[in-house]
Amino acid sequence: MSDKPQGVGLTTRQGHPVFDNQNTRSVGSRGPLVLEDYQFLEKMSHFDRERIPERVVHARGAAAHGIFVPTGKAGDDPITKYTRAKVFTPGTQTPIFLRFSTVIHGGHSPETLRDPRGFAIKFYTETGNWDLVGNNLKVFFIRDAMKFPDMVHAFKPDPVHNRQQMNRFFDFVSCTPEATHMITHLFSPWGIPATYREMQGSGVNTYKLVDAEGKTVLCKFHFQPRMGVRNLTAEQASEIQAKDFNHATGDLYDAIARGEFPEWDFFIQVMSDDEHPELDWDPLDVTKLWPEEQFPFLHVGHIQLNRNPVDYHNEVEQVAFGTGVLVDGIDFSDDKMLQGRTFAYSDTQRYRVGPNYLQLPINAPKCPFATNQRGGQMSYHVDGAEQGANKHVNYEPSNFHGLVEQPRLGPPPRIQVSGEVGRQKIERTNDFKQAGERWRQFSDFERDDLVKNLVGALSECAPVIREKMVCYFMQADREYGRRVAEGLGISMPERQAAE
Repeated sequence: MSDKPQGVGLTTRQGHPVFDNQNTRSVGSRGPLVLEDYQFLEKMSHFDRERIPERVVHARGAAAHGIFVPTGKAGDDPITKYTRAKVFTPGTQTPIFLRFSTVIHGGHSPETLRDPRGFAIKFYTETGNWDLVGNNLKVFFIRDAMKFPDMVHAFKPDPVHNRQQMNRFFDFVSCTPEATHMITHLFSPWGIPATYREMQGSGVNTYKLVDAEGKTVLCKFHFQPRMGVRNLTAEQASEIQAKDFNHATGDLYDAIARGEFPEWDFFIQVMSDDEHPELDWDPLDVTKLWPEEQFPFLHVGHIQLNRNPVDYHNEVEQVAFGTGVLVDGIDFSDDKMLQGRTFAYSDTQRYRVGPNYLQLPINAPKCPFATNQRGGQMSYHVDGAEQGANKHVNYEPSNFHGLVEQPRLGPPPRIQVSGEVGRQKIERTNDFKQAGERWRQFSDFERDDLVKNLVGALSECAPVIREKMVCYFMQADREYGRRVAEGLGISMPERQAAE
């Protein structure tokens, strides 16, 4: 069975042959990415402009205002051991806006569909906004942003007859072995959260925390609902959908209106900022979990949602998040998905909402801000005009009392990067181990439901797709693969099962 289908040669829109459509150009196999990657920029910038005005992904959403209350600690240690970010200062409360969403489906789609759920928080901190843009599931389908437009195209409706099909979904997945871990989560009962209030949140990507001396650690962010986690089986979801296709939006709004404010505990995981050759997976790979027994969850505070939006369009629809919106004390890792998203998200917002989307109240910082950016569609004030700078000077530096650079809050992290620039695959892929571990951690009920959901979905797919997916499940866990194969009526040769 060949993994390289024959077909018409892929090119860029300039007609350049595409030799590698799987990997962004990076410095070394682990990144960071390089800005000269025209193929990626062309692909992603076009993808960002494919829909108007609805979001290409995360179109269906609900949101609420609230607060973040830090403990000042990370577990038993002071938080300053890891980060100088002021948002974690004990005794403070930071206003937040949290938007939940489904990922693939349209703006008026049922909230009972099997799909990851978005979990995006805007922290209005005293040193500017911090956007943490994540999902409920802690892993993702792909590890390189180059594949994101292809993934979404495969999961969206057919461009000819406009129907979503499992054959399209699993055609892509069957050619993407690193998706096996995410599929194991998504087709289990965890794939349909019961309500937004009973759903986990995760930043998914790997970030860095920066301390007062400029030293860094790798970090992941997680949120655990104080109500506990509850999910739906496919049958339960169908029963709800027959009566109410906006059940999660209604549940969130009505609970807050009743004064039943949902809360989540906020945790971080940290590890030293190096390549960790002792691990058989790369800590920057978003298709992997950091095992809690090795990298424990450290409690840093909690969030509460306590106020509903006044107007859906002005707040929930026009709120704009970006993974590049960080504050001092939190920084980028070389995570290829994070770096690709950082270009894509803010580029999308400038197209979808407009170049002045940050002037909208829901997106504007609540601390003083002033820029030299002027004009553009729908501009209605000058950023920071009330701060007293010379209105005639819209550049820097100047001798005439324009805006000036501010002192740093601490030394910046100094990262030494070296490596060959090119399209390179992460070396420690290990695509199936954690999927197998997840299978073995599931209860009997969760395994039964996972197999039933996969068999139901794969029954709609072409035989070549079924066989490739069963091979992936076999490599994760032989029982896992065997049970899906039996459900599909496939008898897999030992040679293929062991590959």
